Amino acid sequence: MSANEDQDDLKPSFTPGYKPSAVKSTEEYAKLDAEDESLARWKASLGIVPGSTPSASGPKLTALTLELHSSTLPPGKHIILNLEDKKAVADTRKNPIIIKEGVEYNVRITFNVNHSIISGLRYIQLVKRAGVKVDKLEQMLGSYGPSPQGKPYTKDFDPEESPSGLLARSGSYTVRSRVTDDDNETYADWEWSFKLAKEWDV
Repeated sequence: MSANEDQDDLKPSFTPGYKPSAVKSTEEYAKLDAEDESLARWKASLGIVPGSTPSASGPKLTALTLELHSSTLPPGKHIILNLEDKKAVADTRKNPIIIKEGVEYNVRITFNVNHSIISGLRYIQLVKRAGVKVDKLEQMLGSYGPSPQGKPYTKDFDPEESPSGLLARSGSYTVRSRVTDDDNETYADWEWSFKLAKEWDV
């Protein structure tokens, strides 16, 4: 698969006829419908208050962790990929994350929105084995304002079942993950690897 095909696969899908709304600054959102008390409380919970606009410098979003949860994991054990540790992410290419075959699991992502309003945020991942596309996941995350008091947002994905069988266990899988939005603006993009096995290795 070519790099251009990869880019096409990593583009978000859209509902026909849907048009993203015009981008507004945090301050513009803070002043919008200011007389609506319930709306003002909701905006305040997101840190959107007139006169308290966060600095617009730096990235709009910081992806923090990608976690894998399963009831079949040993008690007290977790699989967490620290996305801020670029070396740890890169190391998964040599030492893939081990996932038990044939079990139900779900993925959780945590992230901070540093400034601005992000609409239609979504997570897209493209999975390949030996260079051939085997799966694609697109998960809607939602729309967010700046993280209140710097507290990260957390989103749990829908449960999935890991493949099973000898063929599934042969070789490792390369994953390209991306966090993007309705305007196809990319906020995070990374590659990592996993391998299926008969048992968890944690």
